[in-house]
Amino acid sequence: MRLALLVSALAIACASSSVAQVTEGPNKLFQPRDIFGLRAAGDPQVRPDGGAIAYVRTTQDIMTDNGHPSIWLVDPATGAQTPIAADDTANLRPVWSPDGSRLAYVSAGPGGAQLYVRWMASGRSAKVANLEQAPSSVAWSPDGKTLAFIMLVPAPPQPLGQPLAPPPGAKWADPLRVIDRVTYRRDGAGYVRPGYRHIFTVSADGGTPRQLTFGKYDEGGDLAFAPDGKTLYFATNRQPNREREAQESDIYSMAITGGEMTRLTTRDGPDQAPTVSPDGTKIAYVGFDNHGYRGYENTHLYVMDRDGKNSHAVTGGFDRSVGAPTWAADGKSLYVDYADHGVTKVARLTLDGKMTDVATGLTDGAEMDRPYTGGSFSVGKNGLIAFTMGDAYGPPDLGVVRNGKTEKLTSLNADLFADKTLAKVEPLPVKSSFDQKDIDAWMVTPPGFDPSKKYPLILEIHGGPFSAYGPVFSTDDQLYAAAGYIVVYANPRGSTSYGDAFANTIDKNYPSHDYDDLMSVVDTAIAKGAVDQGHLYVTGGSGGGLLTAWIVGKTNRFRAAAAQKPVINWTSEVLTTDGYNFMATSWFGKMPWEDNDFYWKRSPLSLVGNVKTPTLVIVGTDDHRTPPSEAEQFFDALQLRDVPTAMIQVPGASHGGLAERPSQSGAKASAIIAWFRRFQ
Repeated sequence: MRLALLVSALAIACASSSVAQVTEGPNKLFQPRDIFGLRAAGDPQVRPDGGAIAYVRTTQDIMTDNGHPSIWLVDPATGAQTPIAADDTANLRPVWSPDGSRLAYVSAGPGGAQLYVRWMASGRSAKVANLEQAPSSVAWSPDGKTLAFIMLVPAPPQPLGQPLAPPPGAKWADPLRVIDRVTYRRDGAGYVRPGYRHIFTVSADGGTPRQLTFGKYDEGGDLAFAPDGKTLYFATNRQPNREREAQESDIYSMAITGGEMTRLTTRDGPDQAPTVSPDGTKIAYVGFDNHGYRGYENTHLYVMDRDGKNSHAVTGGFDRSVGAPTWAADGKSLYVDYADHGVTKVARLTLDGKMTDVATGLTDGAEMDRPYTGGSFSVGKNGLIAFTMGDAYGPPDLGVVRNGKTEKLTSLNADLFADKTLAKVEPLPVKSSFDQKDIDAWMVTPPGFDPSKKYPLILEIHGGPFSAYGPVFSTDDQLYAAAGYIVVYANPRGSTSYGDAFANTIDKNYPSHDYDDLMSVVDTAIAKGAVDQGHLYVTGGSGGGLLTAWIVGKTNRFRAAAAQKPVINWTSEVLTTDGYNFMATSWFGKMPWEDNDFYWKRSPLSLVGNVKTPTLVIVGTDDHRTPPSEAEQFFDALQLRDVPTAMIQVPGASHGGLAERPSQSGAKASAIIAWFRRFQ
């Protein structure tokens, strides 16, 4: 309600706006309510024989104001689609049995998330166990008789002192919460329930789950069976100081019978995502060596013998991060994904490191408000590749690569966009004013754009900072453009998909000359001739929110700003965020009390005395990554300095979920537009 009231007030205050308007009729433009009509494909899973693809289709439910995932089946030969788990519950994470006759999936209903199996021939599904917690990382045994998964095992709370016992019928307050772990909250999940995540198995025909791992350890990531079904491979951190080693995990093997475990990797750094070759002799995995805890490290593909010997990097000479390793049926090569210059691709790798791109243009529907790179894929034994494909003009659809040719199988948003005129997105090559470094950027022009006219400009900045934008669909950018703004977004130094050196130009130096890169993006856009340089605006989220606050402390060239979920004071940030250990060790190399001046000079709060730009501050009330206290510090400081400011608190929103609810996503963009128009 607070958000809606602010949007209304700002809109009324700006009723006389003179911002350049687009010429299309209102029904032709992309509007906030259209977010409810968006559909996205995700998590494609090719049946082992390549004859069918299961994928998760996410729609937006206007009555519950939430995304609704359902599982659909596609015939890759004809494109015919069939819903196979699309009832009122949320159905996701499909996994084919080795023979393709069954499909395991997770169904999340009122009673919690449960593990189901569907028999494809009969079309019948059954819950295989009554689970007390949500399952994850589901994997089939090679004989199809067993399912392995990871699940939280709650631990009883350990009280301090002697809790009082209420008399019968009394309604007392909740008991005290005692916290004694380093990681006690996670963004999107809130305060962590006491317990540890362990591996279980259960009969695929239904039965009682059997716990395989124990102790005060958390297992996570993918599970992989050996071809004989007797051994399970997984990643975990079982080191004595595991809670304080944010970037440490190793690959383990475990005997299904007896539970004997062997640590297969021992280096300083994270090893994850084990996958076993078809003949069972080799294990592929991804990871990297910690080089003095730098801000960024390329993740490489490694292959070792099944006993952990002869480990070597297959992509050691490749200056990009790779992920999602998948063995080809011949056991002589693997498939991986990677991002290059903001574009996500799938490549096939031989064991000697020869790489061939096989699919380009993967997109991810997880964060459609902003144009982040991403996507997912899977491969059948016949070589069929299914992947989430898209561009700047729509959320991801399902695509396939067959015999070297790419084909789009779905058009999930054809009806919605049939009567819409979307903003055009084009590359904007930039040279940084600091050192002439090449900076990738994109310019979004309003529908009906006339290059002879002048338009206000919005600089939109990505977070991370180790992430990347690309030519990907963005609801925010489309809404800004529909309101008459040119939008520019970029990958300044520190962004991923450009190699190790480019990302680490901000190692222990963030923010710094990424500011110069972003100003060069604005200058380059102005030089093209259609930007009204007297009407410039800036916004961004997370790391982009930090840079927004940093920018208004460095320059007064922007008429207004909107800092979304920002970091404002690095000392308070690393001591209140759910990722404090990683931020302190990798981004600063020392703790705040060891060098507070170092933290202070990288904090936007240190520049707040310079700020004259009217600045809106936005944060989710349940943000545990950049907690509300960060936004509040900036808002309070601007209020005390009498700088025009307002704060939006998005109820119930986490850091990653600031735009997760469609109504809040649309209202947030509307509020930013209204704020900018107030100061035009």
